[in-house]
Amino acid sequence: MQSLRYIRHTRPLSSFAQPVPRSIARPLLQPSLQTRPLPNVTRRPLATRSTVDEKIEEIQEQYATAKDEFEIASEETEKNTTYAEDDRQAAREELDKLHAAYKETIEGPDQEMGEQIRQRVGQRIRELDAAVKNMEEVAMNQD
Repeated sequence: MQSLRYIRHTRPLSSFAQPVPRSIARPLLQPSLQTRPLPNVTRRPLATRSTVDEKIEEIQEQYATAKDEFEIASEETEKNTTYAEDDRQAAREELDKLHAAYKETIEGPDQEMGEQIRQRVGQRIRELDAAVKNMEEVAMNQD
């Protein structure tokens, strides 16, 4: 078996990586490209979010909160814990807040915005509403 040998360099480490003097360094770009001005670019305004997107985001945040409360209440109801009733009440309150925000937007003065919001988030709200009602019925049958 061969033993490992360390190779000894005769040059000091500082001599391995030395900066190249500016007089020797080559420019990265050709001189004609370095001084050429940038072309005139017409700037367009940054994309702004529409009112519809803002309203949908507000409703989606409220939906996420209501759904979280529903999931907690559903789990507690399934386990029939002492906290189940309070959690169902919290889920119902968040769902009511969601309905209020949704209804306010749908029935607002801008019918086009209301229709877009109805198409984009209406189904999920109806599904969550049905799930909460179903959970409440299951809880009534458990008692």
